[in-house]
Amino acid sequence: MTPEQAYSQIVAYLTDTFEIPAEQVRPEALLIDDLGLDSIDAVDLMVKLQEQTGRKVSPDQFENVRTVQDLVTLVQSLTTKK
Repeated sequence: MTPEQAYSQIVAYLTDTFEIPAEQVRPEALLIDDLGLDSIDAVDLMVKLQEQTGRKVSPDQFENVRTVQDLVTLVQSLTTKK
């Protein structure tokens, strides 16, 4: 998956599921501070990433995710693992 594809999927999920305006979803946007996600939303997001990638996302992997770009990087690492 390319970075553009990952970003596009993440934007679609955030706007559809959490009703975040698309213009607020930028690579540097902080998930909690800028987009207003909470810990329950983070769990939902982690489950969605697992569904999209077909790979398990460990809490350790998700622990350092702070921005939309961090999500893109995580999705790419999951989809490029063998």
